[in-house]
Order: sequence, then structure tokens, then C-alpha cells
Amino acid sequence: MTLPKVAGCDISLTSTGLAFSSGWCGTAGRAGITSLPIETRTKAIREQADTLLTHLATADLVLIEKFVLARGRAGAGGAGERAYLYYLVVDALIHQIGVPVAEVPQASLKIYATGRGNAPKDEVKDAVAKRLPMYETKGNDDMCDAAVLAAMGADHLGHPLAVMPKTHRRALDSVRWPQAVAA
Repeated sequence: MTLPKVAGCDISLTSTGLAFSSGWCGTAGRAGITSLPIETRTKAIREQADTLLTHLATADLVLIEKFVLARGRAGAGGAGERAYLYYLVVDALIHQIGVPVAEVPQASLKIYATGRGNAPKDEVKDAVAKRLPMYETKGNDDMCDAAVLAAMGADHLGHPLAVMPKTHRRALDSVRWPQAVAA
């Protein structure tokens, strides 16, 4: 029996987190994209999308942290560029490559990792280190989020990567799973 290959993706311009249910994780990105001239900026974002798609195209299912415009917060810089990257990747996966994609709200990711939807980043990192030690995240927030996403997808498909309490697994019910993927 071949296990499904599930990928988690936490989109970022400088450090997109990628993880696979096999235990591999890493990052891809480029600093300074938002300060490039527009013609160079759009090309750099398309190149980053191509890099991400090279990894994600081999998956049977991709879980991606849902894009949210961070209004009034320090992370709002580059929101337009991040949205462009997000939709380039999602559109190509679904419509060109044919890989099912599930968007996961940040609170659901945190619930699956910690049992609480408002858990701070350090708590998510600690939960990944404890429950998903097969991922070498080096404490990187983006890789930790991607690892949780990959674990959620594997759990949904009936191949959990760790024993998760019911209080954590309830996060699976808040995800709109693609029709092409059966639990």
C-alpha cells in the first residue's frame, strides 16, 4: 500500500515553509522582493512560485495556510506581493497540475498543533518538536506551520503522523476538504 504524499505550505515571500508527510521540510524565498522595481518584482515572484510548484507538484494533496490580509499589523508589508504568490501557486496546483488543495485557517492550524486557536508561535514550535519530531525545523516558524499542515492532511486521509488528542483533531472539521480527496 502506497501512502499518500501530503504537503504543507505556509506562503511567505522570504521564507515559505514546505513540509511533506514523509518528514522532509524546508524553506524557499528571497529577501527584498518588495523593494524591487515592478517588472523585476513580478518576475521574482513568478520564479518563486515556480520553485514552490517544483516541490508541491508531486503531492497527492496540498494544505496551505489561508491567506489573510494583515491589516494594521507589522506583517502587512508586501501583502499584495504575498497574495500574488499565493494565488499563482494555488491556481497552478489546482488548474494546471491537478493537485487538490485545502486552505487551512491559521486558528485551525494552531488548534491541531496545540489545542488552542490563539496559541502563540512559540507554543506551536514546542508542539511540533514534541509531537512531530521527524521534522527538523530548527525552530523556524514557517517550517513548523508547514509541518502541522502536512500532519493535518495525512491525518485527514487516515494516516496520522502522530497520536493527536480529540481536542486537537477537531481542527480537521473546520477545513473545507477538496472533493477529489476522500477521508
